[in-house]
Amino acid sequence: MNTAEIAETLRARLAVVQAELARLEQATIQPLSPKFAEQVGDLEELATNEGLEVQHIHEAEQIMAALARIDSGDYGSCSVCGGEIAPARLQALPTATRCITCAA
Repeated sequence: MNTAEIAETLRARLAVVQAELARLEQATIQPLSPKFAEQVGDLEELATNEGLEVQHIHEAEQIMAALARIDSGDYGSCSVCGGEIAPARLQALPTATRCITCAA
């Protein structure tokens, strides 16, 4: 898999993550149920959605950083030792910033 294919995969994933963030944001601004007994479920769903939102934001940041590294020509270089990140690692985890040795 070359960097153009990886960038395409990352952009597609970013679009999915951004769509999910928009959906979660809409779910978060919905008013609570007028029935007090149902508000517990609403609040549990709200807490779950907020947790998912944080995870998606983090993933989007990692994807954008990987795309920036591709654009700058730094993609595939370990941020710790400067060595090459194995292609198999990048295929499995396209947002990887460290080689397997430095990640351990």
